[in-house]
Amino acid sequence: MKLIVAIVQKEDANRLQRTFVKESIRATKLATTGGFLSEGNTTFLIGIDDKHVKQVLRIIKEESKSREEYMNPNLVMTGFEMSSQPVKITVGGATCFVLPVEEFKQF
Repeated sequence: MKLIVAIVQKEDANRLQRTFVKESIRATKLATTGGFLSEGNTTFLIGIDDKHVKQVLRIIKEESKSREEYMNPNLVMTGFEMSSQPVKITVGGATCFVLPVEEFKQF
């Protein structure tokens, strides 16, 4: 058995959750905040049999798209000059951790 911890951008979370329900994949959904941009994320905790890990990771990849956005930094160092111009960054996608589960109990 494995525990998949999947961190996705909040814009992708509802679509991913609907796909989990459609595919009968049980997941716990947590509202989380990213450290870099301090924006909302969603973290899914998924306990799954080893044989279904690839399927779950494929679904997460398909439903969690990266995209480019502009952020307005307070000050961004560009060489020797300081600028407050918007900066293009890539956000979204998913970060997944697959961890072994030694024991699983449900009460």
